[in-house]
Amino acid sequence: MSNIYSIVMRKAECAADLGDGSERGEYVGQDYILSRLGRPMRSISLMYCYYPFDEHWPARISEAMKDAGVNEPWGYPYDDYFPYLGGIGGSTDSEPFTCMRDIRRHGQDVTLTLTIDPAVTDEMLAAIGRDLRPFGRIFLRINHEATGNWFSFNKRASYQEVADFYCRACRVIKAEAPNVQTILCIGGVEDLSKPDEIVMEKEFAEAVRKTDVWSVDKYMALHWGWPFDVAEPGGSSHKRWSVDYIYTAAKLSQKRFSELCGGAYKPMVMSELNADGDVTGPYEQCDMIRLFCDRLEADSDHWLDGICFYQFRDRGRLGLEIQDPNDPTVGTEQPVMETFREIIRRKCFMPSMTRAGEVSLPVTLRWGSSEDAEGIEIPVHLERDPVFLEAIFSDDSNLMLEINGRWFYKSPEARCIDLMPAFFGSRLNGPADLALRIFAPPASGENDLSAEDGLFNYYHTLTVLPELRIRTAPTAPSED
Repeated sequence: MSNIYSIVMRKAECAADLGDGSERGEYVGQDYILSRLGRPMRSISLMYCYYPFDEHWPARISEAMKDAGVNEPWGYPYDDYFPYLGGIGGSTDSEPFTCMRDIRRHGQDVTLTLTIDPAVTDEMLAAIGRDLRPFGRIFLRINHEATGNWFSFNKRASYQEVADFYCRACRVIKAEAPNVQTILCIGGVEDLSKPDEIVMEKEFAEAVRKTDVWSVDKYMALHWGWPFDVAEPGGSSHKRWSVDYIYTAAKLSQKRFSELCGGAYKPMVMSELNADGDVTGPYEQCDMIRLFCDRLEADSDHWLDGICFYQFRDRGRLGLEIQDPNDPTVGTEQPVMETFREIIRRKCFMPSMTRAGEVSLPVTLRWGSSEDAEGIEIPVHLERDPVFLEAIFSDDSNLMLEINGRWFYKSPEARCIDLMPAFFGSRLNGPADLALRIFAPPASGENDLSAEDGLFNYYHTLTVLPELRIRTAPTAPSED
């Protein structure tokens, strides 16, 4: 390993994000997700709520009212997401910050979906901004699906008031945390006969202009009555749409958002995308998701900057895994898991990697975000398919490693990382020249705000390289 090169990681043509935990499932740790998917996501989406004036706050409302006889998903006084436990009088030692640190130390950004009581004060919003300052580039999706009628914030305020609150929250939070990028998630174009009009356009036009990122949530099939009923033929609590309708509506939404901003460009994401297996069954769920991504990949307009699959583990059939009813820490892989693995390895969904000049130790690595990072690349020559390939470390660096298309996490405590899974299912047929890539996201999950540009960048100086143990034959030959 005599040569070391600088390498720069930049954004994918269309980023791949993943939801992790909601009213339908618990948070799953990033070590497990990485082991199942083999690569980090651009961002992990978390779902929390903030209703600090309510009687039961800060309890999770379904637990506080478990004996209240609520019989529909959005029938509680406030949204049944995990409570946001920061803010005035709160603590960043609790959720969602424990999850956010886990996500960032694994080389991913955070998308924090936060439903908020529109009555909260500017002081409360400013406190949220201060909470978010250490977490680098973070996406904040405030009061998503804001043109709907199911969330508590829509029941407490008019659509115009919800739109005005969005603009106020953006202004106050970003004044405290310029590292935050706000996501406006509204209905967009829903009537294809009116392609030049988004839902509630008059009310939300200013929010479209004030936000950093445009977004729509689109399900090609959805059982919104879960878990209070079962989707059966003829039922009224589920529906299926064509892939063509969903794709066209989302693309027209992006076009109209841009027109409302005088033709300006802003990133466009689909913050929730799936086809509910409760409606389609497991196999047509795979077909619809694959067809959507096939069409996106073939579209020369490149109008979409990211898709977020909802979600990793679900108690219903909206997950790559179904949560075990006997043990919430266990998930059962669904066929859509393999479909998702295949999609996120397509070139258009992979971050770009560009080798720069040769460098020498010590070398300082920079982590700006999952779409803006500087690491190193070490050439690795293998004479044949390895039997053993291990990276042995002598320091306490927090690192993300990639070789042969597979990513691995090295915590500060870890000393030996087995890289052999990079060759399971992708064995070498002969000699090969590969590269071991190393990046250094923040070990604590937080940036050092004492650094001059600590709001946006984290730095780590690497003083020693790992030793590679490479064996291309068993340590003891067969006696047969």
